[in-house]
Amino acid sequence: MTTRNKVRETLRLFQAIFRKLLQEEESKMKEKGRAPKRIDILAAKILKEKGKYVNTGKQIIGPVPGIEVGDEFQYFVELNLVGLHRQSQGGIDYVKQGDKIIATSIIASGGYENDLDNSDVLCYMGQGGNVMQKGKQPEDQKLERGNLALANSRFVKNPVRVIRGETKASSTLLEARGKTYVYDGLYSVEEFKQEPGPHGKLVYKYTLVRIPGQPELTWKVVKKSKVREGLCVHDISLGKEVIPISAINTIDSEKPPPFEYVCHMIYPDWCRPIPPKGCGCTKGCSELGKCSCVMKNEGEIPYNHNGAIVEAKPLVYECGPNCNCPPSCYNRVSQHGIKIQLEIFKTESRGWGVRSLNSISSGTFICEYAGELLEDREAEERKGNDEYLFDIGNNIDSSLWDGLSNLLPDAHSSSCQVVHESGFTIDAARCGNIGRFINHSCSPNLYAQNVLYDHEDTRIPHIMFFAAENIPPLQELTYHYNYMIDQVRDENGNIKKKTCYCGSSECTGRLY
Repeated sequence: MTTRNKVRETLRLFQAIFRKLLQEEESKMKEKGRAPKRIDILAAKILKEKGKYVNTGKQIIGPVPGIEVGDEFQYFVELNLVGLHRQSQGGIDYVKQGDKIIATSIIASGGYENDLDNSDVLCYMGQGGNVMQKGKQPEDQKLERGNLALANSRFVKNPVRVIRGETKASSTLLEARGKTYVYDGLYSVEEFKQEPGPHGKLVYKYTLVRIPGQPELTWKVVKKSKVREGLCVHDISLGKEVIPISAINTIDSEKPPPFEYVCHMIYPDWCRPIPPKGCGCTKGCSELGKCSCVMKNEGEIPYNHNGAIVEAKPLVYECGPNCNCPPSCYNRVSQHGIKIQLEIFKTESRGWGVRSLNSISSGTFICEYAGELLEDREAEERKGNDEYLFDIGNNIDSSLWDGLSNLLPDAHSSSCQVVHESGFTIDAARCGNIGRFINHSCSPNLYAQNVLYDHEDTRIPHIMFFAAENIPPLQELTYHYNYMIDQVRDENGNIKKKTCYCGSSECTGRLY
C-alpha cells in the first residue's frame, strides 16, 4: 500500500469512528447534566492505540509523504494523525536542527488576524501575548518557541508547510470546532518584524511566500470568478434540481450528450412498488422510542443529526411516505435531493466527469443513480450503453465496514437483510440524472449505498452515493464500478475488454 493510501485509510477510519461515536452521544443527548464529549479526541485515541497513526517517526521538514496540496481536514487532530502538524494546539510546529529550532508547519487562520488573500503571499502574526484570550491582559509577544522557530526559518531558508484554517458553522452541539483545515503547500519565510499589534502591544509579523511549481490552490480557482471558464451549459437538469448543474468544457467544443434528465427512478409498467407501512413517530424518529424504521436498521438511525451516514451497510431503511414523522426527520437524508453544488466537466481521457464546487465532508449524501429499471435480460439487449448500466446487487464492498468493526468490536456492521444479485439493472443512457456522469476509479472517493424508503422490495433498492472521505472542491467524484475482469461479454458471448484510465496508484489497468 502506498503512503498516500495509508493516509486515506487512516483518515477514513478516523471519520468512520467519529461518526459512530457521535451517533452514540447523540442518542444520549437528552440525558440531563451530561456534558458532550470531545468525540474527535476519543476517535484519535482509538486509532493511536491501534497503531494507525501515519508518518510517526522523526519530524519531517518539507512535504509530508501521502499528503497532497488541497487536502482537507475537518478536525485539528487529523493533522496529528497523518504527521502534517504535530502540535496538539499550537499554531506553529517546530523541530530542533543543530543548535537552533526551525518551523516545520503553521496553521494560518483568522485567529491572529492573518492575511489570507488570493495572492501567494501570507502575512502571519506570531503566537502568544494573550491576543485572543478573553479576561487576560494583552502583553508583548516573546521571541521564543514557535515565534523563534519561524524567525530562524527566515535565515535557514527551510520550507514551511502552511495549513489554512477556515471558520465554519457547527451543525450540532457536539461539533464545536468551527474550522476546516486545508493544506496549502510549502512556503518560505521571507521577512519578520516586530510592530504594534491590534491591542497596542508588540507582536511579531512574518511574511511567507508560496514556493513556485506547486499545484494551484483550488479555493483560489473557485473564488476567481462567478463566470466559469469553459461553461457550455448553465443547467443540465433544466431546472429539475434545486441547485443548477453546470457543464464545463475547457478541452474542446463538445457539449454533453443528449438525454432526458430525471430526478427519480423510472419503473416499468409491470413494476408498481408498494409503499411500506410507516412508523408512528409524530415528532421525528428516535433510537429511544419504538420506531419501526429504527428497528429495521437494527435499533439505530443510520444517520447523524447533521445528515452524514454513520457507516456503510448492505441496506439502509429510511422513513417512507406512510411514516408520520415530518420531512425534517433525519432518517430521510437521501430523499431531499442534491444539497451540494455539483457540475459536470470534460476530462482529458474519460469523457465527462463530476465534481463539486463545495468542500464535501465524509459521509455526505451526493446524489442518487437514477434511470430506467430493467430486467437483466432487457439490459443485455440494449447494445452500446454499458457505461450507463448499474447492476443492482453488484455494489457491495464489505471492506467499507470491516475496518470499523475491527476497531470498534461493538459496532453493528451490517443490517439484517442483504441485497443479493437481483436480476435487475438501472439504465441511465436515455433517462438519468447527474449520477450517470460519475466515473469509475480503482481508488474511489464515493461509494454506492442501497437504500429503501418508498417500497420494501430488496431486489430493487435505490442506489445512493455517499462520500467515503473528505473531498476538496474540484476533485473528481468517483466510485468503483465493481466489474469482474473477463466476465463482461458481448451479444455473441465473446469476452469484452476495456482499459481503465482512472490514473489511481491502485489502478488495475482494466475496467473489465
